[in-house]
Amino acid sequence: MNAKLNAVKGMNDLLPPQSAVWEWFESQVRELMRAYGYRNIRTPIVEPTALFVRGIGEVTDIVEKEMYSFTDALNGEQLTLRPENTAAVVRACIEHNLLYDGGKRLWYTGPMFRHERPQRGRYRQFHQVGAETLGFAGPDVDAELILMARRLWQMLGLSDVRLELNCLGQPEERQRHRLKLIAYFEQHQNELDEDARRRLHRNPLRILDTKNPQMQALVNAAPRLIDELGEASLAHFEGVQALLLAAGQDYTVNPRLVRGLDYYNLTVFEWVTDRLGAQGTVCAGGRYDGLIEQIGGKPAPACGWALGVERVLDLLEQGGMQTPALEPHAYIVLAHAPALAVAMQTAERLRAAGLHVVLHAGSGGMKSQMKKADASAARHALIFGEDEFAAGAVTVKSLRQGQGEAGQQRLVSLQSLEVLIEQLAASAPPALAP
Repeated sequence: MNAKLNAVKGMNDLLPPQSAVWEWFESQVRELMRAYGYRNIRTPIVEPTALFVRGIGEVTDIVEKEMYSFTDALNGEQLTLRPENTAAVVRACIEHNLLYDGGKRLWYTGPMFRHERPQRGRYRQFHQVGAETLGFAGPDVDAELILMARRLWQMLGLSDVRLELNCLGQPEERQRHRLKLIAYFEQHQNELDEDARRRLHRNPLRILDTKNPQMQALVNAAPRLIDELGEASLAHFEGVQALLLAAGQDYTVNPRLVRGLDYYNLTVFEWVTDRLGAQGTVCAGGRYDGLIEQIGGKPAPACGWALGVERVLDLLEQGGMQTPALEPHAYIVLAHAPALAVAMQTAERLRAAGLHVVLHAGSGGMKSQMKKADASAARHALIFGEDEFAAGAVTVKSLRQGQGEAGQQRLVSLQSLEVLIEQLAASAPPALAP
């Protein structure tokens, strides 16, 4: 007997009925993006490794420790499963010259891959939804992206998320701050943990994002980046804040908010919650004006965010969200085998009219089939029995309160199928809802 094969650790199957929640969530995202005029973009899962080394930053944790990289056996090319999608979107915009006629608002969804220890809210294959704006320089787009995320929380019924903001300034401002950080932490090397010592001379800004409680006082007393910002950076940040306040959006300025990717500048933000433990960031992003040129394109501003789908759905589940039901309008019960062809033709005509119909497959008596009809969450059972077959009709039996009395049934001629279609469609259409 062959050995049983299981999924790769940290890469999970998504099965019914849980997949219905994902379908509903994705429908909310599509509606959100249409409302703001964002267009969908889909990039390959596999990209050149150099894209992420150049785009994310060679000394980031992602590039140093977490990427799934391999050598293509055919041509020796170095390839990587995408650990995030912003760099890939920028690569696609450069390759296809998408900015030739002005700025673009884009969004994506799909799996990402990072080789790390699987835990709640953090998997080796995880899924993101992202929104990216390319070619727009003003604080209006920063605020729009933040308010777009707020609208999604409203659509999902999530209230326990809060907004944190910071400004990372421009590269020359960060460089001044970097030198001060190095000098400060060098004076306290005996208080640094292993990660901080490793980052000290390579990426000291990331030390500010430490989760080590024993380092919090040290980090809180470190030089602040905001003190190095020039007039233009401060004006941009104040512009973002003014627009958020005008829209009634509360926020906290968090000077330790730095993000884990090297390409960010100016505005950075996170939507966070206390209900997911250490993985409290639900959605994060900011401005990355230098990335397009860094990857090989003409200089152009850009800003965006990404959210973790698994984390958002975890929050919804904690909030008592019920698994959405994909309720068919009808379940066809085949109580007379010779009626199969007629039943199948009827099912096709109903589907062509926009109805959702499940046709019983396999064996089973009337009682067994009616149990399956009820378990399907269908609103009606359409019974094709011997008498119905002889009469050229179908028995319509109500299975749910609100669709007539449960158990009520009536005979409908197949010659007047429009009547049946109208009766089935009269009930609310199947919907994915929390």
